[in-house]
Amino acid sequence: MKKLILLCFLIIIASCKDEKTDKVSLPESKIEQLKLDYASGFSITQHSNYSILEINNPWPNATKKYKYVLISSDNAAKTTFMKGEYDGIIIKPIKNIVVTSTTHIPALELLHVEKSLVAFPGTDYISSKKIRERIDGGFIRELGKTENLNTEVLLELNPNLVVGFGIDGNNRAFETIKNAGIPVIYNGDWVENSPLAKAEWIKFFGALFDKQELATTIFNDIKNNYLEAKKIAKKAKQYPTVLSGAMHSDVWYLPNGNSTETQLLNDAHVHYLWKDTKGSGSLKLNFESVFVKAKKADIWLNPSNYTTLKALKAGNKNHTAFDAFKHKNIYSFTNTTGKTGGVLYYELGITRPDLVLKDIIKICHPELLEDYKPFFFKSLK
Repeated sequence: MKKLILLCFLIIIASCKDEKTDKVSLPESKIEQLKLDYASGFSITQHSNYSILEINNPWPNATKKYKYVLISSDNAAKTTFMKGEYDGIIIKPIKNIVVTSTTHIPALELLHVEKSLVAFPGTDYISSKKIRERIDGGFIRELGKTENLNTEVLLELNPNLVVGFGIDGNNRAFETIKNAGIPVIYNGDWVENSPLAKAEWIKFFGALFDKQELATTIFNDIKNNYLEAKKIAKKAKQYPTVLSGAMHSDVWYLPNGNSTETQLLNDAHVHYLWKDTKGSGSLKLNFESVFVKAKKADIWLNPSNYTTLKALKAGNKNHTAFDAFKHKNIYSFTNTTGKTGGVLYYELGITRPDLVLKDIIKICHPELLEDYKPFFFKSLK
């Protein structure tokens, strides 16, 4: 009788302990960190039967890090996780996905998983021919705007994963989606501080789709092309002076000295007139200060969203006072668009900085890339 009482007591104690921890540990396995050359906004720790994906910097000045388990359905069925320890359990490989930025589109296409995309907010902004064909065929649903997603359509589709982005983490639609049991993961490629760091986020998608080796191979090709172009640019004998941006109301917006745009200009070996300023965002200057410094600039790159010289003049008549305007040495990516008007640079530029760099080199040092035709940039007419 005493033995029976003791046995019951031990069972009760064990049951209480299990209820309190609510945890079955992840199985022991070999640990290996995915090698990242430039990106710092995420990390992937690979185990033999699962991976841990951490998002370290989903938006500027973020105070919270996000942690996800990537695991196969077979292994997930054998494992229980401590409540609150992870921000999501993602069953891989992903079969149906929703992404929310055009910058996510190229990775899907390069990894040959574009057919997994089932919905997108603002499909008219997508330029990819392959994705546009699927939109026209009714395979990709419209979700409205990122900040106000059509959650009714999204929940109906019930994707395996939603890849979002945010400026502060406050998105009610994402909370609704998570509460419905659909994992939401933030992609912070745009927060990275160098062109190659942003491009390396293709490895983030490689992990989701079990295509890590392919993602690494693709990134290495992009990296090598970029570094080779940078090496070619060093052969330039002259450094043309460069102006950027344009007026909006009474403010001229142009890249700050630590921005990725300025890094591209530096790697192209041109003299960007504001390269020594501090900060990674945009500079906000008045017309007079820009005019004094850049009146005689050789080349004007990216005059905001203006698509013609006429539109640039109509936007602010002071634009015509610069030598680059008078000599028609103005180049922009705004006229390279998809079928429905989406600007290709905004979609593909982050993933292919090697092409962006070659474009700038061709414009500023045409003798160095004689047979190259710019991919994004065109002369403003």
